Order: sequence, then C-alpha cells, then structure tokens
Amino acid sequence: MDKQIIEKYAELAVVEGVNVQKGQKMVINAPINTSEMVLACTKCAYEHGASEVIVNYYDDNLARLHYEYQSKETLCDIKDWQVQQKLQPLEDGACVLHIISDIPGILKGLDADKINAYSVAKSTKMKKASEYTMANKVQWSIVGYPNLAWAKKVFPDLSDEEALNKLGDAILKSVMLNEKDPIEAWEKHNKALHDHVEIMNNYNFKALHFTNSLGTDLTVELVKNHIWAGGAEKDVNGTIFNPNMPTEEIFCMPYKYGVNGTVYSSKPLSYNGVLIDGFHLEFKDGKVVGYEARENEDALKALIEFDEGSSYLGEVALVPYHSPISLSNLLYFNTLYDENASCHLALGRAYPMNVKGGTSMSQEELDAIGSNDSNTHVDFMFGTKDMHIVGIKEDGSEVTIFNNGDFVI
Repeated sequence: MDKQIIEKYAELAVVEGVNVQKGQKMVINAPINTSEMVLACTKCAYEHGASEVIVNYYDDNLARLHYEYQSKETLCDIKDWQVQQKLQPLEDGACVLHIISDIPGILKGLDADKINAYSVAKSTKMKKASEYTMANKVQWSIVGYPNLAWAKKVFPDLSDEEALNKLGDAILKSVMLNEKDPIEAWEKHNKALHDHVEIMNNYNFKALHFTNSLGTDLTVELVKNHIWAGGAEKDVNGTIFNPNMPTEEIFCMPYKYGVNGTVYSSKPLSYNGVLIDGFHLEFKDGKVVGYEARENEDALKALIEFDEGSSYLGEVALVPYHSPISLSNLLYFNTLYDENASCHLALGRAYPMNVKGGTSMSQEELDAIGSNDSNTHVDFMFGTKDMHIVGIKEDGSEVTIFNNGDFVI
C-alpha cells in the first residue's frame, strides 16, 4: 500500500472505527509488520485530540518460537504486570484499535496441548480486561492489514507482489475505502444494518431454525428480552464506534441451554494458528455433545474443551449470502473477513449488550437469564447459498427470515 492509501485507511480506522475522542487515550495492538499503518493511525489519533497513544507490538513468528521452545509451565505463567499493562489503559477510559495481519497456519505442527494451555491461562488472567470490550465499556475496533504469507495463502497462483497487492486491494474494498467518501458510505451501510436489526427486534422471535444442503439442521433459542445488534454501536458513554471493519452481520444472544441439532461448517476456521476444516457439531440442550473435523480435529477438541462455556454458544449472527465479501468469492482464511461472508455462530462468551440491561448486569445475573460465560469467544462460519432460516414466535407461528441465503423480511 502506498503512503496516501495507508493514511486514508488510518483515518477511517481512527475516526469511523474507534472514534477517538479529544483528551482520550488510545491503545493500538498490532503485529510488527503493520508498522506503517500503526504510525499513520498514531498520527491521525493525535491530530484528532488523543492525549496518548499506547502501542503494543507482537510477532507471530516470534510467538511460534516461544511455543516451540518454552515449557508449558513457563508459557502459562502470566505475570500480574502483563495483566495490568492491558488493564490499566482500559480503566483509564482508553479506546482500543486492533490491527490484525495473521499468518494462516503459523502454529501448524506444534504441540496443540501446550498452545491450548497458554490460551486458557492467558484468557483467564485477562478476563477483566476483555470484559471492557465485550460489554462496550470503551470504544474498540478491528481492521486488517496484508502480509505476504497471508496473501500467498489467499492467492497461491500469483507472484509475491501481485498476491500482496491483490489482498491489499480486497481489504480496502471490503471497508469501502474505494468509495468517493468512505465515511459517508459507512454511514449508509450502518443504516442498512440497523434497519435489519429493527425488523428482527420487532419480531422478537423465540427461536431460529437453520437448514441447508450441507446437513445443517439447527434450532437456536434466543434469550428473553434479547436485542439484535449490528453495524455501529455505542459504548456506555454513548460514543458511536464501529467494532468490526468490515462488517455485514447482525447478531444476537442465544439462550445457553436452548440449542439443539447439527451444524456443518461452510468455511475453514483459523484457531490457535491452525486451520480447522470440514467440521460439524452436534448440540443437545445447548451443549456440544458430538463433533468431527476433516482437518485438525485436535484443535477443534481444544476449542470445545477450552472451558465449561466453550462448549455452548455465545452468539448467533446473520449475514446474507449476497454480501460484498461473499460475492468476492475469496476465502480469506481469517475470521474477520470470512465471518462477514457467511452466517456464523460463536462458541464461548456472549455479549452482554445483546440483552436488555445486560451491560449493567453482574455475571451472576447474566448466568440467571441463560447468557453463556467463558474465557473465549470464537466465531465459525456455517452460512451457504441455500441457507434457509425460519423464525419461531412465542405463539409457535413461523416467519421465513432467509431463503436461498438472503433476507426476505
């Protein structure tokens, strides 16, 4: 990406994404290969009044070495200062921008048990920090940035330069940076998403029934007093922000014990540095009671057994098949993009914002209404071109929501 494009992208991420406020701190979490984007975002944040920009760099290749050579005990020894380093800015009201540039399959061939143990230890220690974004206590946003290894995974038949440029172009198009006025385009897009949210909230369905030709036959009950959401959101202070860029989904909170049936994945899932592909899950009374995967079933097992809540759902999301990312016919091998091309579900923690009064509820109160709690939240894709979704109302009557992969209401 050239400098002008990066600066334009940075402005979109800072202004329309996290929407940094004057006098507010801003945290940027990013891999080292995105340094040009980080510099541009930092400069833009200061120009829009940020009081301080805190940058946390990481490196996936370095992480692989840690997993390969450190003992499980050393990996899992998460220090209090590491927790405080993440938590303190959030307690100070900082907004958070995540710039992601994952390398698909970077941890392939390593000890899955060691990787999972570290993930459990880290997420457990960092739970208080993660609650700031899960409950929208601060503004937060996620944007992507290309790297060569990722680009060659998406475009294996192109030269290095062509693949990198093509992935960069696809990322920019997905966030509408090719539009004459990207911020205006996002405002229109958010209105369209909010219109679907309003329709779903007005219906107040008790449950959704999903079927398709892959074999999915799944009923997902929703919590009482649920709230559908999607597009731009507000933090607890009323500041508008866009959590995911791109985004095509509207999403809601499943009732923890009300999921039954079988769901088949429609795209690979990148989890703990490996790609889980060709998998299905069987649910009974909310819990995963059976599963199989064609590739990396051990990683799927690690996800399901991550903790008690990771075998239950925390999110159900609707994405029309004919959305821009889906129509690009690209498989990104990255959840931020692939989830916006497909209806998806998430194993793990639910978003408190998806139930009335949820952001001010204690965890005990959330547990009582059937909200799932976990130290993880992992989306997987199951939408297809022939996805059929029926909404079931409290009186048992049914309304078709999706037909042939798209909204019909």
